[in-house]
Amino acid sequence: MSHKKQTLGEFIIENQTAFKYSSGELSSLLNSIRLAAKIVNHEVNKAGLVDIIGAAGDVNIQGEDQQKLDVYANDKFIQTLTKRNIVCGIASEEEDDFISINSQDENHQNKYIVLIDPLDGSSNIDVNVSVGTIFSIYRRVTPVGTPVTKEDFLQQGKKQVAAGYVVYGTSTMLVYTTGAGVNGFTLNPAIGSFYLSHPDMQFPEDGHIYSVNEGNYIQFPQGIKNYIKYCQKDEGDRPYTARYIGSLVSDFHRNMIKGGIYMYPQSSKNPEGKLRLLYECNPMAFLAEQANGKASDGFTRILDIQPKELHERVPFICGSKNMVEKAEEFMRLAQE
Repeated sequence: MSHKKQTLGEFIIENQTAFKYSSGELSSLLNSIRLAAKIVNHEVNKAGLVDIIGAAGDVNIQGEDQQKLDVYANDKFIQTLTKRNIVCGIASEEEDDFISINSQDENHQNKYIVLIDPLDGSSNIDVNVSVGTIFSIYRRVTPVGTPVTKEDFLQQGKKQVAAGYVVYGTSTMLVYTTGAGVNGFTLNPAIGSFYLSHPDMQFPEDGHIYSVNEGNYIQFPQGIKNYIKYCQKDEGDRPYTARYIGSLVSDFHRNMIKGGIYMYPQSSKNPEGKLRLLYECNPMAFLAEQANGKASDGFTRILDIQPKELHERVPFICGSKNMVEKAEEFMRLAQE
């Protein structure tokens, strides 16, 4: 069977034996994410036709206006994951606290928890720019059969067993890893199946794209300012090209394919950083490292950070290895 013809479902089944906890549960979990992604994709693609775009009137835990599609995507992923009876807990960027799921069976044996950003970049919906879903999967650390606790969710990123994202763009893609490389699947909307289109995705070691919101330049730490100036210099293989969409999933996806660096540093406005460690940075860092890239807060490997709270924010620098290392060098030099 050629790579082009293999469906996501077939790929998951074929590769589940390579996964060290091969019980079929993780495969079922990935399949339920696939299903929810198709449902959300359908809504995203008709967002301009129905009364689903715009703010929902609620503000989420982050203090941001919730978009109607955020709420819809959040509900769909939670419903799909809950109904399948394969997870024992879910944490969402849209929910104040984690959700504990106990199956009908009192001796439920569910071992996995999911952390999800149901609709990343949703402020771009109204202007028809790509948005995405980010997910992160861990094995619980508390005893199986008991209700989950916060400890199950506050695990270091290096303990993830799977992570991925869906980008709802000109074509819809699901990209994921279970710790054995990164593979991308493109949705054929005519028949509703995802097909393996990007096997073994890798960041080029070097790139020519830097992605950062330069509108915040004046608030950035000196190390990042110096790195941006370095990117703009006409020397060697520079100047680099600036590309910034404002949807983490889209910026990451482009940089993984073409080579580049994405930066959302701390700033005087957001001294801890803006992106969430558990819902955005950890899953993207896991994908980056599995695709020969690197992810850092400027000084520390993202996957080594010990989370202290569900909605914790961190500075985030991620992408082609040599570019991230150069940015870290500028951060270190600025501290000296």
